[in-house]
Amino acid sequence: MSTRALRITEPGSALSVTAVLLDGKAPDNVEFLWTYLAEPRIVPGIHAMWTGPEISCPIPPDHLVGQEWANPLPAENATLTPQPGDIVLSYVPARVWGGSPNPIFDIGLFYGQGARLLFPIGWLPGSVVAQVRPEEREHFAAACGEIRRNGACDVTLARITEV
Repeated sequence: MSTRALRITEPGSALSVTAVLLDGKAPDNVEFLWTYLAEPRIVPGIHAMWTGPEISCPIPPDHLVGQEWANPLPAENATLTPQPGDIVLSYVPARVWGGSPNPIFDIGLFYGQGARLLFPIGWLPGSVVAQVRPEEREHFAAACGEIRRNGACDVTLARITEV
């Protein structure tokens, strides 16, 4: 039996972890992410300002232009308080946050205790789509802390299948 997962890497911090997708708990959100990652993607990563211990990786709007699958996402396996190791996909419709004409799709890498999905626009449930393997969470937290200290970076996300 094979399991779908993500490989998350960032060379400046030595971030390199596997996050197992939660197909049964967030099927529409996981399918969106899996489709988006048909090829490995490099997305901007920055330590979040509002949510606590999170590296926020917003999907660039130009990655989604003309993609028939880039549709509004339902809240699935929703949380307001992500736990360490959670990978959370958040969706904000167009014009809701600061009048942005594009919808916002954000991949949140949550690495520590005390996270919350409270934004300037209010509480926003996100869908937990994957979890970093337990044995990698200490390394995950250390690497995310390094990103926090170093500033903005490029995070690579890629599909993998574990057997």
